[in-house]
Amino acid sequence: MGRKIARESAMKLLYQMEVNDDFSQDAMNIFYENNKLRSDERLYVDEVVKGVISNIEKIDEVIEQNSQGWKIKRIAKVDLSILRISIFEIMFKSEIPYQVSINEAINISKEYSTNDSSKFINGLLGAFSNNWIRDNK
Repeated sequence: MGRKIARESAMKLLYQMEVNDDFSQDAMNIFYENNKLRSDERLYVDEVVKGVISNIEKIDEVIEQNSQGWKIKRIAKVDLSILRISIFEIMFKSEIPYQVSINEAINISKEYSTNDSSKFINGLLGAFSNNWIRDNK
């Protein structure tokens, strides 16, 4: 599976949904019509995006708790989408090592966001993952 392509596609879809304030299946279908993905990539995108949407309140609470005073509305939508995916993976996809989720989030932010975003994302995910691991042993 092209996990890198799948993660980037999940980020793009969540970003699009956030910008348009449309988290519907129709929005997902339009995205898939315009972005050809292999079946395994699409399965990953489906699972992650639907998982993020189903748990968005809990995930956003984690982001606010670990963002040192930043409110969700102040975080760049690209960064927010990247953070949501990584936090979802850490919380709900234990078969993916948390270090991989963090590293992939940083790499995606370096490609799609500002120079400072990777530092912000790394710090937030580092703080969250340390607490998550400690509390869920």
